[in-house]
Amino acid sequence: MKSYYFTQEHEMFRDTLRKFLEKEVIPYIDEWEMQQQVPKSLWKKFGEQGFLGLHYPPEYGGAGLDFFYTVVFCEEISKVFSGGFGVIPTVTQYMSSTYIYKYGSEMLKQKYLVPVIRGEMISAIGITEPGAGSDVANIQTRAVRQGDHYIINGQKTFISNGYYGDYVVLVVKTKPEAGIHGISLIVVDLDSPGITKNKLNKLGWHASDTAELFFENVKVPATNLIGEEGQGFFYLMEGLQLERLVGAIGTIAGVEHLIAYTLEYMAQRQAFGRPINKFQVLRHRMAQLHAECEVLKEYVYYCSRLHNDGHYAVRECSIAKLLTTELANKAAYECLQMFGGYGYIEDYKVARVYRDVRILTIGGGTSEIMREIIAKMLIDDKAYEPPKSPAVSSNGHRTDAIVEEIITHLRARAAERPLEGSIKFDFGVRRLVIDGTSGKNILSEDDRETSCTIQISPEDMYALLKGELNPMSAFMAGKIRVKGDMSTAMKLQSFL
Repeated sequence: MKSYYFTQEHEMFRDTLRKFLEKEVIPYIDEWEMQQQVPKSLWKKFGEQGFLGLHYPPEYGGAGLDFFYTVVFCEEISKVFSGGFGVIPTVTQYMSSTYIYKYGSEMLKQKYLVPVIRGEMISAIGITEPGAGSDVANIQTRAVRQGDHYIINGQKTFISNGYYGDYVVLVVKTKPEAGIHGISLIVVDLDSPGITKNKLNKLGWHASDTAELFFENVKVPATNLIGEEGQGFFYLMEGLQLERLVGAIGTIAGVEHLIAYTLEYMAQRQAFGRPINKFQVLRHRMAQLHAECEVLKEYVYYCSRLHNDGHYAVRECSIAKLLTTELANKAAYECLQMFGGYGYIEDYKVARVYRDVRILTIGGGTSEIMREIIAKMLIDDKAYEPPKSPAVSSNGHRTDAIVEEIITHLRARAAERPLEGSIKFDFGVRRLVIDGTSGKNILSEDDRETSCTIQISPEDMYALLKGELNPMSAFMAGKIRVKGDMSTAMKLQSFL
């Protein structure tokens, strides 16, 4: 079944990454755990090898690859028996800088995203506060606009990469009276005057840093605002799906690796004159863990495919996060038991795993929150929709103006030949329908069902119409996402 999701190229990448980890990471994990820090120079090596920015486009130094390269990456870094190590690139690549890529200006991308992909910067996401964890809407950190700057005051806690990191994507209230519509995202350099950091002493994840951050009249340029003011909550709701998915990918891979490690020990450990893997009760416990792991691994791959195809899979990602992290805690308990007294000794990796997995049912949304999200969809018929794209594009032009130009171009070309189908363009803030089923092409902004839907940014659509972007290259790079009848989408070639 693995070949259903992974090509030969994916497996070649896996082999290359695994060899790199065996040389540059695994021999030093114990040392980094004791020092409670991974050297920043390591991430430059990751960048030089092309292991960072897998899902980001080449114009920012990324590889523009499909999501299953990310799956491979998350799986392999989760097999080094150090949750602290794995969380550093995961937070940087998939939980913080992704907001800059999706919603940030070109200036922010060049200043913060490009160095992340090169391994020159480590980033954090600043959501949790002492009085607001899963309840994002209740955050108290304020950002007040004064001229061309924001002045930030407040406190964050449990911030991974917050102590040694270079910048934080900070969740702030810009309009406290507006509720969830008053939350914004701002990039803040962690060496800015007015920031105080306190490194927290954690139960697990010792190789990574987790911090309390205090902001006292921190002055940040207004250009560091990500997307639109007041849209931060909705950006987060979409970003959290990726965060939970990559967490589930790494978690289930870690469980699988822990089972293999435990089985190897059980084959060697003797009791009453035979290996302990010959005792039925122990064999059956491991068989049960393996069965549950296999089922969830396939479900996580299914969720990854949904994400790769552009689906906003809130229910599926919530289920994956809930069940994989609960299984990780169960597996750590059961596997440590197989080691007996040795499992309680730090020389055995299972002891570290036992400490590291406990955070998994808390971070990124607790198990209780996951169950409530699922319950709302299951019982209350709650529907979650992806946020709209920022109304202002990265080059400073109004999106509406770009869409109007697109409509003008399409009207001029629509008279040439009927489409013989219907296509809806989803530009984020606006939608455009071309209906060619009546023998002529009719353009409208009616948001209705069509043969297929094409998700594309206004800038990329405009570049296609001007001949500056190749349709096939755009599709392969993920700039064009098609839902519905692919044959109808292919007819769009006559317009380009």
